[in-house]
Amino acid sequence: MKKLFTLLFLSASIAVNAQPKLLSQAMITTKTMIASPDGDDAPAQTITSADGEVRTIRFGGDGETKTTTWLKNDLTKTFSESEMGRTTTIRDNSKKITTTIMEMMGKKTGVYSTDEDQAEMRKRMDSMMKSRGQNVTLNSGSATPPVYSVVYIDENKKIAGYACKKALIISKRSDRTDTTQVWYCPDFKLQNLPNTGGMAAGFGGFNTSSSPTGMELLNGFPMQYERKMNRGRHMTVEVTKLVIDKDIADKEFEISKDIEIKSVKEMQSGSGGGAIIQMRAGG
Repeated sequence: MKKLFTLLFLSASIAVNAQPKLLSQAMITTKTMIASPDGDDAPAQTITSADGEVRTIRFGGDGETKTTTWLKNDLTKTFSESEMGRTTTIRDNSKKITTTIMEMMGKKTGVYSTDEDQAEMRKRMDSMMKSRGQNVTLNSGSATPPVYSVVYIDENKKIAGYACKKALIISKRSDRTDTTQVWYCPDFKLQNLPNTGGMAAGFGGFNTSSSPTGMELLNGFPMQYERKMNRGRHMTVEVTKLVIDKDIADKEFEISKDIEIKSVKEMQSGSGGGAIIQMRAGG
């Protein structure tokens, strides 16, 4: 009986130790690469600043985005830099508020939104796309919400100095099945941060409260993943540096007083000034 109790105790201890530790502080540097097939004609954006300066950039084509994310308890700050400009997003999970500061053509525009505001924006965008005959939603890419599952594979490699394991995240919808290859570190997960980089940075941080992507199901933190996108594009996201043994200063989440922050409703009404972004299909 004593041996049986000991074996049961050891088995329970191993099971507990196998669970990833939940960390509430970290700094993560991530690189996102999007590659388009030859001949791809990415949608273009015409950006007109408040003083009338016009610039056209292509959205979703080839390119690299560098992202640094700071996490401290309920606060998350993400700084992203690409050819489109610079974006700083501060998320307060306790208050359910996201503040985004966009830097384009030397101008800084600040906007904050609640989770309810973001849900309403996604609803309007979905309605607009459906009215154009596109049967998709902004987050899932399909009118049917996906169902996610994870398949763990016995392969190992190191990323940014951390021992990682391989997994496949399978997304099933009524019309198709997609697979994302992921390398994750099984030692820890990050509070309120299922992953970094990817398309969230590219959309200016307005998807921080969006629907699940399957990453939250992983038994660890994703350090690298590859995903197929529309128009035959391919996205690779990789953590290049991860610091989890240092305290994150409170000042990292402070917003400069010289930046005027308006609500997303004010910006939508046209009273916010700043840059106006117009989407044009094709090129």
